[in-house]
Amino acid sequence: MADIKAPVFPESVADGTIVEWHVTEGQQVNRDDLLAEIETDKVVLEVVAPDDGVLTKIVKQVDDTVLSDELIAQFEAGASAEEAPAVDPDQPAAPVQAKQAADGGEPVQVTDKKDEAEHKDQSPAVRKAAKESGVDPKEVEGSGRGGRVTKTDMANPTLKSDSSIKSDSGLPVAESMGERTEKRVPMTRLRKRVAERLLSASQDTAMLTTFNEVNMKPLMDMRAKYKEKFEKRHGVRLGFMSLFVKAATEALKRFPAVNASLDGDDIVYHGFYDIGVAVSSDRGLVVPVLRDTDRMSMADVESTIREFGGKAQQGKLGLEDMTGGTFTISNGGVFGSLMSTPILNPPQTAILGMHAINDRPMAVDGKVEILPMMYLALSYDHRMIDGKEAVQFLVTIKELVEDPAMLLLDL
Repeated sequence: MADIKAPVFPESVADGTIVEWHVTEGQQVNRDDLLAEIETDKVVLEVVAPDDGVLTKIVKQVDDTVLSDELIAQFEAGASAEEAPAVDPDQPAAPVQAKQAADGGEPVQVTDKKDEAEHKDQSPAVRKAAKESGVDPKEVEGSGRGGRVTKTDMANPTLKSDSSIKSDSGLPVAESMGERTEKRVPMTRLRKRVAERLLSASQDTAMLTTFNEVNMKPLMDMRAKYKEKFEKRHGVRLGFMSLFVKAATEALKRFPAVNASLDGDDIVYHGFYDIGVAVSSDRGLVVPVLRDTDRMSMADVESTIREFGGKAQQGKLGLEDMTGGTFTISNGGVFGSLMSTPILNPPQTAILGMHAINDRPMAVDGKVEILPMMYLALSYDHRMIDGKEAVQFLVTIKELVEDPAMLLLDL
């Protein structure tokens, strides 16, 4: 008999919560099969089978809090389902997912082995959507291959002709657009942690934001000229983020205070450049970190960001992907944001906000020209960074973006 334990969490992660069991007691699994998912305040961690065998006992149930390296289940390697301890047929299998009734009554919506078999072809995203909304995927018209229900189907469910969608409380969800409905779901650990960090950043730092605008035409012209050759050579598309990362790295070299972090009463000046890039995912905003950006090429930056984006959408980002970081870049422009005040990511001292590119009339050499312009925002901790340094840092990024050749010539 072997113990299945929670992963070892880093010091910055106190505990996690079991969000789903993908197997039940007595079920036979193969090596590396997914057993359970544990959600921390940063990522969702997967627990896999250490070998071929049978999961003999589930110690920690869904919604239970687990500590680092804590026992969550027992496993018998080399066993088959027939050899596993018999399960009382009158007792339900260990719940794969359960919710407490709103009035604190008996648990509802418990998935047993039969339900698991019926849902085995559903993706994790669909199961997660079903858990949050209370909508049974079996009652939804599927638009995927072979009639499979997709995440999009769950977001805007279309009822099967002989079905009615039920909520977690067992009551039908209103189908008429005229009805006043509301849905209550618990905050995820990630969302709670994000809320805590944002509140802490606004309360515990002397945050100030400075703005500037950048002419994106030189960068857009360069991209249009070389994007096909770049993609053919490196196998990845040329975007704007890679040049902003390289420009920020150069600016950080010139203004070390912006690349610092606060540790108690000490300011730590980092001699390396690990830039976090905010990425949107179904679970919220996450910030994976590009390591040693001064040593990365633009192709390296683009391919790594693309990899992070894929991992974020699949919920596959690891703790090692998001720990650390000396500076952060957030691009609200991809969602159409014209201007915003990005909030610091403690203990970092600054964060750069990119925004939407819009054609605007600009005065150039005494004449009006229509140029693609972007507003930039730099939020910084005024306790450690003077206003002069912050403004000069942002102007440096502006100059490098408006004349990309300066990066190549190290000017």
